Amino acid sequence: MSPTNIILIRHGETAWNAERRLQGHIDIALNAEGLRQAAATADALAGERIDVIVSSDLQRAAHTADAVARTRSVPPLHATVQRDPLLRERCFGGFEGLLYAEIEQRFPAEFAAWQAREIDAPMPSGARAAETFRQFYQRVVPAIIAWGQAHPGRTLALVAHGGVLECAYRAALGLSLETPRDFPVLNASINRFRLDDGKLGLVSWGEVGHLHPKVLDELS
Repeated sequence: MSPTNIILIRHGETAWNAERRLQGHIDIALNAEGLRQAAATADALAGERIDVIVSSDLQRAAHTADAVARTRSVPPLHATVQRDPLLRERCFGGFEGLLYAEIEQRFPAEFAAWQAREIDAPMPSGARAAETFRQFYQRVVPAIIAWGQAHPGRTLALVAHGGVLECAYRAALGLSLETPRDFPVLNASINRFRLDDGKLGLVSWGEVGHLHPKVLDELS
């Protein structure tokens, strides 16, 4: 089977990214800066071959993907952008909608376990049941691989979320889930992978030269 090229893109900025408020599955729109970033990302990729565009079904990713699709001349990919809920951000349950400082204050034990990278530690439920990091990883990595295997020899643009990008990076480099996240995961960044024989490999990471001014990684 021919290798597949995967361009993995994080959505543009939202107001909640800017204020360090946890989104998870809450469906937050891009802010004005995020819309600008999405357009800049689309322009940066306009000259590259892209055969298939897929996004998370949350609007911050979907609208970023739509911006990329609108720059494609042939074929008219803007008419066929696909949405996949398996590419959603991690569900954080009762943490969602709260500032990081509020999470630490309201749920000190659970917050400490989260920050300590306890990958099977439960979080409190909210409107939705939370996923552990292991459950999240086991959801998104097979989804990315499945899209790649469905389109051998082609180039895919997958537009998703910071946590999804983190999982792909760990899978490609064989990093333990327990290790700290010591690599940037930036809004509207372009990250390139190659899927060969069912295994992800990293080609390049964190391309943001198309974006000005500085882009956010809200965990930093």
